[in-house]
Amino acid sequence: MRFLKALVLIVLAVALVAVAVANRQVVLVSLDPFNSVAPAVAFQIPLYWALFAVLALGVVIGSVGMWFRGLSDRRSLRRERREAGHWRREAERNRARAEAGTGPALPSPASRAG
Repeated sequence: MRFLKALVLIVLAVALVAVAVANRQVVLVSLDPFNSVAPAVAFQIPLYWALFAVLALGVVIGSVGMWFRGLSDRRSLRRERREAGHWRREAERNRARAEAGTGPALPSPASRAG
């Protein structure tokens, strides 16, 4: 498994380096969608920086989305753990009570015959 993980990471690293080498040209990144002639916010960066930035942004957005998706699962897990703890404590109390012989007892057959 460790070998497979290393192999995948090496292949991914080689692919990222190949993309960076192939896309070294400088591009204008404009954050002003209304004025393409003289944008208010624009900067020139190598194309591979823009590609990697978009990739990183996608990873962050996906991670946040998965975190929100798991909220209900984590909430129900906390509730079930709390309930399991409650039942575990009750079982321990009942076990201790049974060992001590202080639990409710059935009436003797002689007392019912009367």
